[in-house]
Amino acid sequence: MTANLRLIQQGICNGYENSLIELYRHFHDRLQQFSLSIVRSGEDAEEIVEDIFVKLWANRKQILSIDNLSVYLYVTAKNRCYNLLVQRGRSVQYSYEDMVDDMASPSLDPHKLLVSAEMMKRMQAAVEDLPSRCKMIFRLIREDGLQYKEVARILDISVNTIDVQMAIATKRICATLEQQDGDVKFLPKSSGRKK
Repeated sequence: MTANLRLIQQGICNGYENSLIELYRHFHDRLQQFSLSIVRSGEDAEEIVEDIFVKLWANRKQILSIDNLSVYLYVTAKNRCYNLLVQRGRSVQYSYEDMVDDMASPSLDPHKLLVSAEMMKRMQAAVEDLPSRCKMIFRLIREDGLQYKEVARILDISVNTIDVQMAIATKRICATLEQQDGDVKFLPKSSGRKK
């Protein structure tokens, strides 16, 4: 999608509304869920996401200066959520527990993952049992398809922390699935880390 994002950026810069629509379709649901997990209001989350795309279009001539559009959109959403909370006099607490509770990824597709519906339920249950920080990182990487560096920039933590949290998540999920399936052994892939 990275090469495709660059083409979309070029299209937006050139004033092609269809390029903006394509970007909107790709990121809207993810950004809204991410924003909702911070502001706890569907209406506010929707307004934040809509505002991001409106301002992106208004400043379309500068869009090519954005190196990583995906990270830019998530960081912008996070910052706007925090600004709204501060504006309303609510303290900004960067709680992974709170953010993860409502963060359900719309991009998870069982057919893409080539697993049965039952296995998917087990995997989702195993993911839900992860510690909150692990869960958020796992979802951003595995379900939203972001890279380690991107998640590190979004959450303002080190890539090493992402690596450790993904290792913990993988081990715990595998252990849970092994307990449920008895003799079946799940071996984690060798560092499939996207840098």
